[in-house]
Amino acid sequence: MSKKALICGSVAFDTIMVFGDRFRNHILPEKIHILNVSFLVPQLRREFGGCAGNIAYNLHLLGDVGYPMATVGRDFAPYAEWMRKTGVPADYVRVVESEHTAQAFITTDLDNNQITAFHPGAMQQSHLNDVAHAKANEKAKGAEIAIGIVAPDGRDGMIQHAEQFAAAGIPFIFDPGQGLPMYDAKDLARFVEQATWVAVNDYEWQLIQQKTGWTESDVTQRVEALIVTRGADGSVIHTKGGPIEIPCAKASAMVDPTGCGDAYRAGLIHGLLNGLDWLTTGRIASVMGAIKIESLGTQNHTFTPAEFKQRMAALVNQ
Repeated sequence: MSKKALICGSVAFDTIMVFGDRFRNHILPEKIHILNVSFLVPQLRREFGGCAGNIAYNLHLLGDVGYPMATVGRDFAPYAEWMRKTGVPADYVRVVESEHTAQAFITTDLDNNQITAFHPGAMQQSHLNDVAHAKANEKAKGAEIAIGIVAPDGRDGMIQHAEQFAAAGIPFIFDPGQGLPMYDAKDLARFVEQATWVAVNDYEWQLIQQKTGWTESDVTQRVEALIVTRGADGSVIHTKGGPIEIPCAKASAMVDPTGCGDAYRAGLIHGLLNGLDWLTTGRIASVMGAIKIESLGTQNHTFTPAEFKQRMAALVNQ
């Protein structure tokens, strides 16, 4: 029986614009209460993004099957075509005709400051999707949903999908990401009690600590591992047996960090799907993040098995 991953999270369009100056030259602090500015942005690109879409894309590069489970809008057709071309299945992507697909509009200046507007659109209807339906459907096809992830999505969807994974007996990663501010200590405690693993960056981990008062040990008493990414400082996988330090894989160029966390999580899922040890799994995740940061956008990087093997060897030896 083939093992697959179910990736609950957002699917979104990212519209990225570059302002060829600095915001500070055009925003007057003493006039901020009557702010009315317009930025000419000669550079613009539209990318396919969202946590579920990004993780599934990276998982496909690693040779695994990850099903994004997401709600999208009536404007989804270009993204659907991209998924078809890149081999990412859309079986559990639900179109909500009354909504637009979630969209981020990001304007960056020459100092890499960003002004972002995010429209959640159909993402707010993510609770319409059901983990049990996907499990039953795959079982009927002779496949197994062996692992899941609850990534940033609509609030109700994240809560219900965590409950559904737990009820279905499917181990899953809790990855709150930018959705973390939506939840209080009680909510986070429930997520962690239901989850098998927790994956956060160092800033998110600090927020969780502030809200719950927990230490790494408190979390690893409840889950099999707490994975904390630290950017250029690598990552730490906290287990019941102690912490495992994972170095940051070297990148040939620091082009665009957007989506590196999703690439890292795809590496985690790959290791868990294939029964790899934590050290190997963490190294795979680290290499995935490095490969992603070398390209613009979140789904434009590729590699061959030989190239990936070479990158892994370089990380082991660095």
